[in-house]
Amino acid sequence: MATVRHYDAVIIGAGQAGVPLARALAQSGRTTAVIEREHVGGTCINEGCTPTKTMVASARVTYLARRGADYGVQTGPVAIDLTKVRQRKRDIVASFRAGLERRLKQTDGLVLFTGEASFTAPKSLDVRLNTGDQVALTADLIFINTGTRPARPSLTGLDEVPALNSTTIMELESVPEHLLVLGGGYVGLEFSQMFRRFGSRVTLVQRSSQLLGREDPDVAEAVTAILREDGVAVLLDTLALRVRRNGHEIEFDVKTSEGERTLRGTHLLVATGRTPNVEQLGLEDAGIEVDKRGFIKVNERLETNVPGVYALGEVNGGPAFTHMAYDDFRIIRRNLLEGNPTTTAGRLVPYTMFIDPQLARVGLSEQEAREQGRDIRVATMPMSYVARALEVDETRGFMKAVVDAHNKQILGFTILGLEGGELMAMVEIAMLGKLPYTVLQDAIFAHPTLAESLNNLFATIS
Repeated sequence: MATVRHYDAVIIGAGQAGVPLARALAQSGRTTAVIEREHVGGTCINEGCTPTKTMVASARVTYLARRGADYGVQTGPVAIDLTKVRQRKRDIVASFRAGLERRLKQTDGLVLFTGEASFTAPKSLDVRLNTGDQVALTADLIFINTGTRPARPSLTGLDEVPALNSTTIMELESVPEHLLVLGGGYVGLEFSQMFRRFGSRVTLVQRSSQLLGREDPDVAEAVTAILREDGVAVLLDTLALRVRRNGHEIEFDVKTSEGERTLRGTHLLVATGRTPNVEQLGLEDAGIEVDKRGFIKVNERLETNVPGVYALGEVNGGPAFTHMAYDDFRIIRRNLLEGNPTTTAGRLVPYTMFIDPQLARVGLSEQEAREQGRDIRVATMPMSYVARALEVDETRGFMKAVVDAHNKQILGFTILGLEGGELMAMVEIAMLGKLPYTVLQDAIFAHPTLAESLNNLFATIS
């Protein structure tokens, strides 16, 4: 029989919400246990943000090296050592992971278990340790932070071909000759541009009529144009039918408005979304409810239908961004440790997609604002009007702001442009401070910076 240990709090999953929460709970004097089945740090550090953006950086250097002549710099042939790109990525991931694990182990009152946890009752867990041992835990508070993993679509023949996902594609030893990409979301777009810059032929297949279905059509069209300019073959309104292996090639049958055709490539990346890591948790034994997609249902305080059991990060079906998982931690900390009632209601959701130029948004899109029946004014400006972008010869893209026609509050901001994420954050700060757009229109920003483009953008609103 497994030993039973009781803790004040147990966190399942050492992701970007679980790690700081575990430390905060332990530092508050609560006995705390963390259960992690594989790597401390969650998706972000191990398979998501950190490794992908490290490789994106290598791809951007490749792009700039090839453009050297545009700046009067003569360079020779550019070659990619993907094993070195991969090793640089691995080293940074290992460093980040080790730092988090060290902080966990050095926290008094906190125990880290490495293994798989499953509920046996609402406040009881069975943990199958990676050593082969087993331990039973009970706790007054339980927090689920198990994240998500790449989804695998139902596609005829997929089990018979060596398909890549967002994790395994980063472990390739050489640049694919022709990469086929299924899915036009963040993952598909970032890897499409990355491997095109590394030297692959890339064909991207998207079922719907536009990439990035949550963005305004003009934004999606501009992104599509940039990818095509970079040499990515983007196929919209294209239905995936089946895949098969033919020697060293992968044959991918698709259906377009012009009929069926067969794409042929050397590698296939499946980038069709993510699915929650809940199958092994035994949620039914705890009576914890999930939605039709399998994500754990929570209220605005992140509590499940079972009192004292919470779900944080992607597994609760909220915005699938690391920074939002960290904010989930802050909500729990304020409510349970600081006595400061806080909910998820009304919080801004900023995000950046690291294609080049970056696509970043905070708040409402123009389409969302109109669907809500708001009386709005819209300001748009191409990056070719931005002095700093012209000086560094990075003028692709545009920016757009949506403001309330009556109180002049900024409702949303989107930028497809040089360092878009940083400029978006400036506008977010103004939104958090509830500043009218006229403050940014009239502010004195240093010249020549990207920030001063906000003067001209908001000046287009009459």
